[in-house]
Amino acid sequence: MNLSRIIERWAEHFPTKPAVHFRGTDLSYAVLWERIEEATRALGSRGIVRGDRVAFLGYNNPDMLVLLFGLARLGAILVPLNWRLTVAEHRLIVQDCAPRLLYTEPEFAAHAAELGASSCLTLDGRWREGEAMPALPGSDDDDMLVMYTSGTTGRPKGAVLRQSALLWNALNSIHAHDLSQLDHVLSPLPMFHVGGLNNQTLPALLAGATVTLQQRFEPGQWLAEVAARRPTISLLVPATMQAVLAHPNWDKTDLSSLKMINSGSMVVPDSMIRAFHARGIPVGQIYGSTETAPIASVLQKEDAMTMVGSAGKPALHCEIRIAVDDRGTEAPAGTVGEIWVRGPNVMRGYWNDPQATAGVFHEGWFKTGDLARRDHGGFLWIAGRIKDVIISGGENIYPAEIENVLADCPAVAESTVIGVEDPRWGETACACIVRRLGAALDESGVLSLFHDRLARYKHPRRIVFVDELPKNAMGKVQKFELKRRLGPG
Repeated sequence: MNLSRIIERWAEHFPTKPAVHFRGTDLSYAVLWERIEEATRALGSRGIVRGDRVAFLGYNNPDMLVLLFGLARLGAILVPLNWRLTVAEHRLIVQDCAPRLLYTEPEFAAHAAELGASSCLTLDGRWREGEAMPALPGSDDDDMLVMYTSGTTGRPKGAVLRQSALLWNALNSIHAHDLSQLDHVLSPLPMFHVGGLNNQTLPALLAGATVTLQQRFEPGQWLAEVAARRPTISLLVPATMQAVLAHPNWDKTDLSSLKMINSGSMVVPDSMIRAFHARGIPVGQIYGSTETAPIASVLQKEDAMTMVGSAGKPALHCEIRIAVDDRGTEAPAGTVGEIWVRGPNVMRGYWNDPQATAGVFHEGWFKTGDLARRDHGGFLWIAGRIKDVIISGGENIYPAEIENVLADCPAVAESTVIGVEDPRWGETACACIVRRLGAALDESGVLSLFHDRLARYKHPRRIVFVDELPKNAMGKVQKFELKRRLGPG
């Protein structure tokens, strides 16, 4: 059986229940299933068979979900494309995964035509091709998604997720959110990323809940949808949390329908979390990556108020090890090590890249490249990326500690910390800061923030004020790009 069977069952049991609300229109589970049937016939008429790749380029749209489920029935693979990328970047992805078809929304049709896909089709909400239903060999063991990693460290790679990985990840999500048929998920993040697709949107549909899908995130619209649609759950990353908090309607909007929101994608500043807590909204956290589908650890609602900043504990169907060496020796409580993840939600490997795949697995454990410590209560605390650790005079400095201090300063709109070469210490910390509009913050003001907060060796030795920080689609700062722009010293 394949992933789409769950939608078919919900359509049988609750045909009139809204599955997806999009741009003012409800799609019931019965209508969603009808569209999946139409899409399956259309894909079959185009010759799509098990193992074929089909790309999608567009904003959030129910058609992408319909396409996903139609491909699941055929055993074929969806490749969501990040619409923010350039033609040159998309060409690399298309050359790597060689999709048989590329579906695009009208706004991206000219862009898509330049990518060299074997066939490019523009979607308009209707699936015209196909009379007969093709054979449906798709199963849970089939590859379902090739998700290209967000590329914070360089050229992206295609993580291959099986249908079964999405099912197990959905079970992790249901546990993380206490998700049921009674819930209503407001989904604002882009579905070309596992965060937007797999954290809440797909799990909500597999749980029989209702999804309000936003075409693109906009903070005023998010607030308006919470007030009008009354969702129970939503997902925001730090960049979108900050935008919501800065919006003039933040204090005026009724948020009482939300039983919680979840965040993640990177270390979330405590000040943002506490701002939501002050409105009575628990902020859970999800830690994971594209390669883990993404849910590996969760901070549940019950712990959110008392464990601010923690990434929680391993997800229900997942194991986490904090490794201090290449053999995977478990770190004692309080010691920072690399996060290793094992579970049925973890990717099969990287598309067409056995060398990179072998480099991140050890005896079934996925080596994330992220650092964390586990406290005596079993809660995880993310310290950052291995490649981001700053070794200054033999001491390890974790940028997340410095970034949390900066996030508490009202004059700082955004910040990140990178390591820069230093002739005396080898490396020192450099704080890159975007001032809040009208703020008069200077270097001495920044340095004063760290007195009595962090050990002296952890204080940044260089302060750089910038107009903006380079980011990927999920709001993660691209530190490698920032280092390139700043140069040595």
